[in-house]
Amino acid sequence: MQQQNNIKVIISGGGTGGHVFPAIAIANALKEKSANIEILFVGAKDRMEMEKVPAAGYPIEGLWISGLQRRVTVDNLSFPVKLISSVVKAASIIKKFKPDVAVGVGGYASGPLLYAASRKKIPTLIQEQNSYPGITNRLLAGRVDRICVAYAGMEKYFPKEKLILTGNPVRQNVVHLEGKRPRGLEHFNLPDGKKILLVIGGSLGSRTINESIASNLDAFVKAGISLIWQTGKVYYLHAQAAAAAYEKDGIRVLDFINKMDYAYAAADAVISRAGASSVSELSLVKKPAILIPSPNVAEDHQTKNAQALVTHQAAILVKDEEAGSKLAPAAIQLIGDEQMCATLKNNISRMGFSNSADVIASEILNLAGKK
Repeated sequence: MQQQNNIKVIISGGGTGGHVFPAIAIANALKEKSANIEILFVGAKDRMEMEKVPAAGYPIEGLWISGLQRRVTVDNLSFPVKLISSVVKAASIIKKFKPDVAVGVGGYASGPLLYAASRKKIPTLIQEQNSYPGITNRLLAGRVDRICVAYAGMEKYFPKEKLILTGNPVRQNVVHLEGKRPRGLEHFNLPDGKKILLVIGGSLGSRTINESIASNLDAFVKAGISLIWQTGKVYYLHAQAAAAAYEKDGIRVLDFINKMDYAYAAADAVISRAGASSVSELSLVKKPAILIPSPNVAEDHQTKNAQALVTHQAAILVKDEEAGSKLAPAAIQLIGDEQMCATLKNNISRMGFSNSADVIASEILNLAGKK
């Protein structure tokens, strides 16, 4: 552990678990590396980071910022006002906190904060989680000092001299599964001996995945498959009603899984969106997976994330528009095919980076030392 004094770091971004949890992982790695470090998060008001970050033990400031919608909306008309307001507040936060380094992990708040920090000549680092970068990070690339990426070949989007291949930070307590399967079965009240499918539609929930699962519960039960089904808050009550008759068959419905390590440990296969954080976790827990990329994300980056695995026969891709008819049959076929599960498990295990948060934390501390 380094004994540098009075290191201050701002970490900005959020919006989804795919941004928030890697940010917290980086913060935890920083605290492990340096005894004297102060960390402040900056997020978007009314987004999940305003709840999850304080729960992890870190202070957070909120900006009045949101993304541009693909259609004409009132929110789009107010975007310039929100952007200016957020840059002004970000500059105020920086002036008060006096960070040695500013870090952006993607999401609405990272743009104004990193822009304001770079104008103050504060060392800056961004972490790009996807195989196709978002517009915020592409715009910031020329201003920041370091760019940590999860995939090779990103020099076509970013200045090569700034790139560091690190992989994506993940929640370490989530990916350490040794000996946890019995505890996972007990936690979710599932019998041993049945195949278990873990369904995770992202921290905010997925209508496509939830509806596909709900309409095929009979097929899963007839195939002898139990489910650990995370729905998100919006779809929870509907899914709970749909699954009420199947509780004795091992269908478990949760709005959010707090013990994700137990869920991974219990699962024989996983259905998931293809967000960068989810893909990174699946690589480290070495689970055969079916990925359904969300079509409602910038630049369709989830499809590109999924394709990066499919190319190496490390996952199966089902298109969102085809999930209603193809997802359940694909899942039932996969979980019953031990050879295919073994192939996917072996190949996806080669795609993971086990020490991403540690490497990124080291780069942040290096930048702090050069200030």
